Amino acid sequence: MPIRITRRDFAALAGGFLVSPKAIAQTDTPLITRAIPSSDERIPAVGLGTAYVFDQDDETTRSKAAAVIQALISGGGRLIDTASTYGDAESVLGQVTAATGLRDKLFIATKLESPDARELKRSLARLKTERVDLLQLHNVRSRQQSLERFRDWKGQGVCRYVGITSTFRGDYPAVEAVLKREKPDFVQIDYSLDNRGAEKSILPLAAEVRAGVLTALPFGNGRLFRAVHGKELPDWGRVFANSWGQFFLKFLLGDPRVTAVIPGTGDPVHMTDNAGAMRGPLPDPDQRRRMIEFVDSL
Repeated sequence: MPIRITRRDFAALAGGFLVSPKAIAQTDTPLITRAIPSSDERIPAVGLGTAYVFDQDDETTRSKAAAVIQALISGGGRLIDTASTYGDAESVLGQVTAATGLRDKLFIATKLESPDARELKRSLARLKTERVDLLQLHNVRSRQQSLERFRDWKGQGVCRYVGITSTFRGDYPAVEAVLKREKPDFVQIDYSLDNRGAEKSILPLAAEVRAGVLTALPFGNGRLFRAVHGKELPDWGRVFANSWGQFFLKFLLGDPRVTAVIPGTGDPVHMTDNAGAMRGPLPDPDQRRRMIEFVDSL
């Protein structure tokens, strides 16, 4: 049975991770931003995912969320991705942003399971906002699914962008069909250094239809941290990364088709480290191939 290790455990145990906060954040170097293809609006390339992180609405979770969101903003980030089905994550996010007055500093993305006006109304109420920046159809499963209602809401000013999502390999053909026909502003897909299936068709198609790409599960659901447990960050990797987390995120950002990565975390230190991935150099194609070979050999 493989060792189960969280990133918190890893930070305490793995070599090559513990560096000074300044080195982690690299705040003295320019911020990496990416243009949203449909509008050319630029957004910071590292955001925050909230699945399984802020799903319980209590004082402890709200305090944790406030610290993480502040770390995101301090690190130069804006994008937070949530969903109507992520437990109480929308409510936690809404309460924190309302209490701190941070809403205008953030790019909020949420997801609906269907084009249901009641579900949308509930999400907006929980988020304590009249509109979101990105509204996504969650877990596309059918080739016939339509974004017509989402576009209506966009026209009404309820959202600025529309998108689709999936993290299920078996649903990729449906995602491709909807992506090609509906041409959304964004597609969110699972993509990591050890899960590169999206490179075969989703990323090329997204570029063709001018859809931004958000990458969910950029650490492979923790698999990547488990794979490098006890290993030092190689010297050639330190050229562009100060930690394993940055190493994994910068592989994705090394692909110009990726608009932003959205790793989930409930720890402000990890958020600061993640934000460091949008500072400093990115790996070039040769370095990315070396990263693949390295991880595939583990």
